[in-house]
Amino acid sequence: MARLGAVVVVFFLAAALAAEGILDPVDFLALQAVRRSLDDMPGSAFFDAWDFTADPCGFPGVYCDGNRVSALALGDPRAGSPGLTGRLDPALGRMSALTELSLVPGRVQGELPASLASCSNLRFLAVSKNLLSGGIPDGIGALSNLRTLDVSFNQISGAIPPSIASLPSITNLILCHNQLTGGIPSFPDSSPLLRMDLKHNALSGGVPGLPGSLQYLSLAANRLTGNVDFVLPRLTRLNYLDLSMNQLQGPIPASVFTLPLSVLQLQRNFFSGLLQPTSDVTIPVVDLSYNRFWGPLSPLLAGIGQLYLNNNRFTGDVPSRLVQELVGTGGLQLLYLQHNFLTGIEISPSSSLPSGVSLCLMYNCMVPPVYAPCPIKAGTQNTRPADQCPEWRG
Repeated sequence: MARLGAVVVVFFLAAALAAEGILDPVDFLALQAVRRSLDDMPGSAFFDAWDFTADPCGFPGVYCDGNRVSALALGDPRAGSPGLTGRLDPALGRMSALTELSLVPGRVQGELPASLASCSNLRFLAVSKNLLSGGIPDGIGALSNLRTLDVSFNQISGAIPPSIASLPSITNLILCHNQLTGGIPSFPDSSPLLRMDLKHNALSGGVPGLPGSLQYLSLAANRLTGNVDFVLPRLTRLNYLDLSMNQLQGPIPASVFTLPLSVLQLQRNFFSGLLQPTSDVTIPVVDLSYNRFWGPLSPLLAGIGQLYLNNNRFTGDVPSRLVQELVGTGGLQLLYLQHNFLTGIEISPSSSLPSGVSLCLMYNCMVPPVYAPCPIKAGTQNTRPADQCPEWRG
């Protein structure tokens, strides 16, 4: 009976503390540890108001639900404000009610605390643009409520834990501009993932199975290899696709051109084959430059706003519809065709391009009929040598 009475006393004491807004002692000590491990950079005054003789729930960046810390936003969020320096203390993992943890850009270094895996309610984790290093803790993949993981612009290394792909609530995975290696884990089609940004790492292997829910996919500037013709057609909701600067190869399925994309960037790979869209393409920006595409240009590309097809192996004449869209009142504003094997274009030498329109035809199997300034990388040669242009020479 005495033991039961003690339990009742503890229960009512905890309830009284919560009612009075007094922070749970575990969270109080954890916040003190966090404060000891971090400092303001010169010009920042974020921690000036962290006076532990007062209620920590009133500190800048500390948000409480009852007597527990529910969200922690470390650093002054105003644009241009200096960030913090120091390290993230493992005591963060003792705030078991934490649902959001963010860190403003600064110079915080060290590893992501593995103890964060104990924050089972965590929904939002964003610590971008610091100097964090080490790997992504495996335990992060056990946070079943996690929706956003953003560790971009750090020095995170190692592999992406495969368990990340199984997170049942993940919608935003932003790991770009780090030093990640290994392959990209395969995601189940049931994943709710909307945004995957892994660009500028050292990831290798092929593009794995990805969920049809994806709307934003950037895997640029890695070391990815293989084909994508079986992966991309399933991603019917994509509005942004960037696979540039990899070692991907093979054909591009025609269905890619029917996706509701605002940007399609596949430049600087080893993609090859014919470009054969089945209907008018209306993507605002398409960059297929520096690949190995060949064959004639499709007139169905005329509805694009900015079209980069330079440094490929296209042949034949430039379709008249592309020219009409460029020099008329169409939506085509930029057409880069330099460094191909094109043999003609129907445009009057006296034509002048409308203001704001760019056309480059240098280094093809023809003499450009109109003068149009080209980017410096196009070089200074107007035409290809005749021995590289058998149709033109004939």
